[in-house]
Amino acid sequence: MDYMKEKQILIRPVVSEKSYTLMENGAYIFVVDVKSKKGEIKDAVERIFNVEVRKVNTMHRKGKGVRNRRTGVTHYKPNTKRAIVTLAPDHKIELFEEARS
Repeated sequence: MDYMKEKQILIRPVVSEKSYTLMENGAYIFVVDVKSKKGEIKDAVERIFNVEVRKVNTMHRKGKGVRNRRTGVTHYKPNTKRAIVTLAPDHKIELFEEARS
């Protein structure tokens, strides 16, 4: 897997109250490509952040319907996939630690 492919798998980190709570337990949440698999997500996180991944949990989120007020036509936001990545106890991702302080 080349570097460009890894960057395409991990779209962005999720920054929320729940993600900060999970960070204390060594778990981080990312929005990932809908077609990516757990093994690919694990490899991408390990190579980009140089950490050891213990577990990857994924969830699909269906896009919400948004109704146009003027025409009444309903459009849907795109479906997304999130991954909760649990790291080994002695590893952490510094990118998130800088945002907290």
